[in-house]
Amino acid sequence: MGSAAVNEPVAQPPAAPEGTFLSVRDLRIHFDTIDGTVKSVDGVSFDVKPGETLGIVGESGSGKSVTSLGIMGLHRTASNVKISGEVWLDGEELIGAEDDHVRRLRGRKMAMIFQDPLSAMHPYYTVGKQIVEAHRVHNDVTKKAARTRAIEMLDRVGIPEPGKRVDAYPHEFSGGMRQRAMIAMALVNNPELLIADEPTTALDVTVQAQILDLIRDLQKEFGSAVIMITHDLGVVAEMADKLLVMYGGRCIERGPADEVFSTPQHPYTWGLLGSMPRIDREETERLIPVKGSPPSLINIPSGCAFNPRCPYADIPKDNLTRTVRPELAEWEGDAGHFSACHMSQDERTRIWTEEIAPKL
Repeated sequence: MGSAAVNEPVAQPPAAPEGTFLSVRDLRIHFDTIDGTVKSVDGVSFDVKPGETLGIVGESGSGKSVTSLGIMGLHRTASNVKISGEVWLDGEELIGAEDDHVRRLRGRKMAMIFQDPLSAMHPYYTVGKQIVEAHRVHNDVTKKAARTRAIEMLDRVGIPEPGKRVDAYPHEFSGGMRQRAMIAMALVNNPELLIADEPTTALDVTVQAQILDLIRDLQKEFGSAVIMITHDLGVVAEMADKLLVMYGGRCIERGPADEVFSTPQHPYTWGLLGSMPRIDREETERLIPVKGSPPSLINIPSGCAFNPRCPYADIPKDNLTRTVRPELAEWEGDAGHFSACHMSQDERTRIWTEEIAPKL
């Protein structure tokens, strides 16, 4: 991937904690294009334990979905991709594994709910046929047994008359029903890791709540580790045990979800929280959007990638914000809560307490 710049030392991620099912260490996914190298994911590390939910949030283009596809091994065949780092799944390292081995793990040990089930499911085959195929790839069973399993899963995810709907095509389902069918396909082999990429996008709020309840119930039933990728902080607040905030292909804040929400330590996280509508209190002011646009992943700003949009970029001395990339550092107040910001902890605490929190 090339050597790191002198003023941007790469911190080695700590060892994965005991009992971790998925451990991602310094994952980098870069794409070579005519215009330059797209650093979609540039040194991301995190851990997920069985039965735990990690929420990954950030604006479009921050690297959330590319991270998830990298874990699933779905970038491996691209001719212009460079992947480095480590992805450990239940003790197996996947980045250096053979393609066939990773393919055997997909659907059986790890599965993904894609953002758009209409494009993710094949339009020429019935929903049931696609679930049957997903089941038989990993299990030596007859078509009849696999069809029975498909009907059971459609029933489990709340699709009415599953014995009839198993023979329907994806376009004959509503958006919410297609999402449920996608969940049934993802869970048909009881995977131990489930990645949900924007699972409630384009669904009305009632169906959103039903899908989230369904994922939570199935997680409890199967004991799966879950990664919830979303731009919706409301989804994360309801679902996640841990939270990872991405910006410009990098992790800029990570920690227990309740602590990141109550004492966020990065100005970008403050911006996300300020732009989120609240229904638990009377709104007296307009929402506060994050000014500016996300950076180009080809020309990421030097120093802190957020510095062109950060209202506090001039606080650190010696122009550090614009020249030196901040590394993740643990906040003394919360164990396991990390952020990448050049401002001192005291300065961030003061700004959050006096300027940001009162407005939210």
